[in-house]
Amino acid sequence: MALMITDECINCDVCEPECPNGAIAQGEEIYVIDANLCTECVGHYETSQCVEVCPVDCIPLNPDVKESRDELMEKYQRITGENAA
Repeated sequence: MALMITDECINCDVCEPECPNGAIAQGEEIYVIDANLCTECVGHYETSQCVEVCPVDCIPLNPDVKESRDELMEKYQRITGENAA
């Protein structure tokens, strides 16, 4: 699954630079996550970095984008051009 940012976002700017895939951007009102780029940090880190730094806990799994860990790893490989170790 990709992650999403809820309307509880306070626009604190800490999540965007933490995303290794560049999936987080400023939206019209709050930050948004591009599900096509979000791998939940699979391939980069053990945990989702945006979730780790979010002070208001507003980054849950996106129920509309269901992906297995293997699918997230495949997406990571497509995005980065790297093969699994």
